[in-house]
Amino acid sequence: MTTYTYKGNTYPTLYELSEALGKDGVFIPLSIGDEALTELGVTVTHEEEPIENVKHRKILMLKRQRDTAEVEPIEYNGHSFDYDDKARDRINAAIIALELQGEGATIEWTTADNADTPVTANDLKMIIAAVAVRSNKLHTAYRIAKEKVEEATTAADVETVTLEI
Repeated sequence: MTTYTYKGNTYPTLYELSEALGKDGVFIPLSIGDEALTELGVTVTHEEEPIENVKHRKILMLKRQRDTAEVEPIEYNGHSFDYDDKARDRINAAIIALELQGEGATIEWTTADNADTPVTANDLKMIIAAVAVRSNKLHTAYRIAKEKVEEATTAADVETVTLEI
C-alpha cells in the first residue's frame, strides 16, 4: 500500500494527491515516479499489505480453485463426462428413467468430448461415485492449504501455498 504526504496531509491515492497538487498549480501525470514526487515535496510511503488481507485473498483464491475443479468433467470407463449443474440434473433423471426400464437398460449418452456411448443406471451412479471421491480429495486438499495459509507468518509464505490434489 502506498500513501502520499504533501504539506502535512496524507493522500491514499495518486489521483487524490494530484488533485491537491493541482490546487497549488502543480499538475502531474498519474504515471509520475516516486523520485519526481519527492522533488515536489511529497513524501511517498510504501507499506506492506496487512498479512490478514493477504491470507484472506489467498483463501478465497484456493476456494475458487476447489469449486472450479469440482465441476470439471470426470473420467469414467475411458470417457469424460460433464458434471456441471445441468449435467448433474440430467444424470439423476437418467438414473431414474433407466431404473424404471429394468436391469440392463441403456441409453446413448453424449460425453464431454461430444462422443456418444451407451450407459446404464449403474454407470451413471459410478460417475457420481467418482465425483464424490474427487470432491473429497479437493475438500481435503483445500483444508490442508487453508491451514497452511492460516499458519503462515509472511506474505511470501502465503503465496507459496497451493491446492495440492
